[in-house]
Amino acid sequence: MVDAGASDPRSSVGAAIAWFDRNARDLPWRHPSVTAWGVLVSEVMLQQTQVSRVAPVWTAWLDRWPRPSALAAEPAGEVLRAWGKLGYPRRALRLHECAGVIAREHGDVVPSEVDTLLTLPGIGSYTARAVAAFAYRRRSPVIDTNVRRVIARMVHGRPFAPTVSVARDLADVDALLPAEPATAARFSIALMEIGAVLCTARAAPRCADCPLRIHCRWFRAGRPEAGARAARPAPGFAGTDRQVRGMLLDVLRGQPEPASRAQLDRAWTDHAQRDRCLDSLLVDGLVEQTADGRFALPGEGQTALPGEGQSALPGEGRSG
Repeated sequence: MVDAGASDPRSSVGAAIAWFDRNARDLPWRHPSVTAWGVLVSEVMLQQTQVSRVAPVWTAWLDRWPRPSALAAEPAGEVLRAWGKLGYPRRALRLHECAGVIAREHGDVVPSEVDTLLTLPGIGSYTARAVAAFAYRRRSPVIDTNVRRVIARMVHGRPFAPTVSVARDLADVDALLPAEPATAARFSIALMEIGAVLCTARAAPRCADCPLRIHCRWFRAGRPEAGARAARPAPGFAGTDRQVRGMLLDVLRGQPEPASRAQLDRAWTDHAQRDRCLDSLLVDGLVEQTADGRFALPGEGQTALPGEGQSALPGEGRSG
């Protein structure tokens, strides 16, 4: 709930939007000409991936596949190849599947209603609400990590957001949104931008530059626990199964023909870990095994052995 008073956070709408209009980063998916499809693709790519890595890939994708039907017509393997090093490549397969459903069932137009968006493959609550707000200017609370941190500080006076609660977070943001849909959508994107560039977690927040500071209970309380960390640092990437999976996919993306086990051996010399990661890629549908025992991106080899989603490596289980 939002308490009334001189520092009522609901008074922050105009200041946040004015700041955003002057200072927003020039990101390609924010341009007025971008379609709802472009917005949806950007939101999927931006999940757990930095803006600087997404921007060139997003631009190339929209140049190549400006409509869902164009992406749906491509083999899954080519979609994975174009995904490159964005990470979490299952997102590419889900986006490919999503494009097919939009093309077949929605006339090649991304739906505008949250409930309909939620029926699409791979589209969760955040992405559905983001597309409704940013592509269609709907009044739809949009909550990501940055917004949760802004709300924790401005509304609740805490240095960091507590444990995620979807119902609580949606209620907090909904209480701030103005009634007019387009203004609400603009405020939503302004909150995200403020959290990304001013109200940060890893570096000292730039409170002096923040348009919300006079409404922020944390700032007005003297920024208690400003040096506290929200969580332990993320584990390293080197040597993890995620890195090995990426290296194996790099081998397959980098050649037109299926790869032999010997070629994959050169990518990672720990054969037990290599087999475990290869098995997980097979289970996830990111790799298929050809009839002659080699490995390829989906749709780029011969008939897969065994069926999609099954392990082809005896004695190994899925590692996640």
